[in-house]
Amino acid sequence: MRATNGRTVRDLRRENRTAVLRRLWFDGPMSRFSLGPATGLSSGSVSNVVAELAAEGLVEEAGSVDSAGGRPRTLLRVRPGSGCMIGVDVGETRIRIELFDLTLTELARTERPLAVDGDERHDRYEVGLVVGHIRDGIAEVLRTAGTDPGRLLGVGVGVPGIVAHGGPEGAVVHGQTIGWDAVPLERLLRESVDLPAAVPYRIDNGARTLGQAELWFGAGRGAHSAVFVLFGSGVGACVATDPLGPGRALEWGHLTVRVRGRRCRCGARGCLEAYAGAEALLERWREAGGRPPAGADEETALTALLAAAYPEPGSGREPDATALAVLEETAEYLGAGFADLVNLFQPERILVGGWAGLQLGERFLDRVRGHARDYALRYPADRVTIGLGTLGPEAVTIGAAILPLADFFALGGRRTEAGPGPAEAQPAWTTTVRERTAH
Repeated sequence: MRATNGRTVRDLRRENRTAVLRRLWFDGPMSRFSLGPATGLSSGSVSNVVAELAAEGLVEEAGSVDSAGGRPRTLLRVRPGSGCMIGVDVGETRIRIELFDLTLTELARTERPLAVDGDERHDRYEVGLVVGHIRDGIAEVLRTAGTDPGRLLGVGVGVPGIVAHGGPEGAVVHGQTIGWDAVPLERLLRESVDLPAAVPYRIDNGARTLGQAELWFGAGRGAHSAVFVLFGSGVGACVATDPLGPGRALEWGHLTVRVRGRRCRCGARGCLEAYAGAEALLERWREAGGRPPAGADEETALTALLAAAYPEPGSGREPDATALAVLEETAEYLGAGFADLVNLFQPERILVGGWAGLQLGERFLDRVRGHARDYALRYPADRVTIGLGTLGPEAVTIGAAILPLADFFALGGRRTEAGPGPAEAQPAWTTTVRERTAH
């Protein structure tokens, strides 16, 4: 049966279910009475949809609220246990896997360090090793939480590099800095991970998933334009030019800042990442005479660098001049890179996340702000705020888990083997994001 504007009755029912689910998810608990004006649906349509969703176990009662002169109104909410998602962050020093319920409450997590074996740093990103870590991590979080894999709405994965969608092998990752050349990650995960065939995988750039999470739930909420910087071993960014998100990934770390400069891990010379990424920062400290702890990983070595440059008050130690000089040079390069973002996109906010960005913290960021103002055009520089993200090291996994959740709501709370990908599912989801960020 076909309804108006070429839409079928099935389309209308799905849209009504989506409207109710997303309103309850963002703004619930709510009464049936409140859902009417909030969704634009008639009271009869709201009652029918709520009855259907409750029968399927997606919606449940959550207390009551007094009404003006009448009986108390029953409040409704999305039932947290009616589904779950897994978010995976394929980072530069470790792989983080987290299991969330339908309200994005964490149920279980695990981490798999990416240790370097031998002399080649690419060893840590050997494709079979990474796929094995994801496979074992997914099995662990499901086992820890006692979750039936059949309840999964999907697995979202944030990765370094450019992700191409739409081919016969699903998502393919082009990660030049980690030695991945057209890696068919989605196919490899489907072949390796022991999950039902109907569970979808949604794979995207890690900076983009971080930006999506911060834009909707963190420090970017309410911004009409923002740039989210993922600062780790390397640097990447995501730009969102309106509150819809999820933004567009930028290979910002490979912007040339010095012609014929230092060799970057991508193979080119003079990239921002060759000066400002944590890996390059630590290498420059060694070259200047610094002494990171022997055998330390990047996170531990960066902690040592910061301790040398900024000794604890009362410790009796003087700041190490070499460490301070390296950090100051890094802050200037980052500031110049931020100025490029300001001049190109004129955002309201630039927000920094990633393990290195969070570890360097506000004290270092204040130096970056000063250099960004010096290098940027005055008008946009006066209108941007530069700060830290608020979702911590879990931002990428939260953003990754949102990908299958967005699909689920766009389908009206239905599970499907071949649902629309993130790009196709976006319009139904982002309407709510616009409404939520406007509040």
